[in-house]
Amino acid sequence: MSQTSTNRLRQDRERGEQTETETQSEQSVCPECGHSDAIEEQGERCCMNCGLVLEESLLDRGPEWRAFDSQERDRKSRVGAPTTNTMHDKGLTTDIDWRNKDAYGQSLSSKKRTQINRLRKWHDRIRTADNGERNLRLALSEIDRMASALGVPKSVREVASVMYRRALEEDLIRGRSIEGVATSTLYAACRQEDLPRSLDEVTEVARIDRREIARTYRYISQNLGLELRPADPKQYVPRFCSALELSDETQTKAIEIIDVTAEAGLLSGKSPTGFAAAAIYAASLFCNEKRTQHDVAEVAQVTEVTIRNRYQEQLEELDIAA
Repeated sequence: MSQTSTNRLRQDRERGEQTETETQSEQSVCPECGHSDAIEEQGERCCMNCGLVLEESLLDRGPEWRAFDSQERDRKSRVGAPTTNTMHDKGLTTDIDWRNKDAYGQSLSSKKRTQINRLRKWHDRIRTADNGERNLRLALSEIDRMASALGVPKSVREVASVMYRRALEEDLIRGRSIEGVATSTLYAACRQEDLPRSLDEVTEVARIDRREIARTYRYISQNLGLELRPADPKQYVPRFCSALELSDETQTKAIEIIDVTAEAGLLSGKSPTGFAAAAIYAASLFCNEKRTQHDVAEVAQVTEVTIRNRYQEQLEELDIAA
């Protein structure tokens, strides 16, 4: 083929592409109102401004059914649940139903039940083929148990599961208990997501002691490069005030006390839960909703001595500020 013929073919191709582009742009502009934005729905392309149908009989890539609320949409949808990091297989494997019934709801014979029980056993073994998967399965179930006891939302459980997976990949589990690393990652996830859960609260639902949780938490956060900020005492105020049945006025006053005293540097080196508990105790006195130190200490899970010490420091600073 000569050079002239090649150039002619290239020019024809470019001319055809230009014509197709111009045709598409003309179709996208509404001839009624001149609006350029269009929307495709139910096999039609309509103008978003005036509603004129620009093109019809298009290939509809959506579902063939319609739903008018979220429950109906979930009921008609034929896809499975989304993948999640809170399960060791991310929720991609199948399960054998525990009921010994067939597809018609009829009970199975004794021979079939024996066969199904054998299939369940091997199915459970195959799901955790190696030690790593068994480790992950045990740890994630432990995280889910503790998160349920603490009332932690699903998003924080996802973060804790991702942290544990990273620790497992970097071989940080060696020499440490699965429960210790799982508890530490859950506590770190609560800190990272600004969810007020103290170390004492986590220790209550854990199966190991407080010292091991703190030691493992420092090791995990250092090796995973977690940049966690110190806990803010104001995050504990709403939950503590709700447990003590205090009014919004007292809650606002406690936050004001924390702001003033924290700016003065009293929070440095102090426990955030004890600092918040002392501010709530002081605010309850100021707002004539007195609660005893014992009641506040029981809700905040600190000692009465801690509340008295922080309370005296805060009062002195408030007197100086006044």
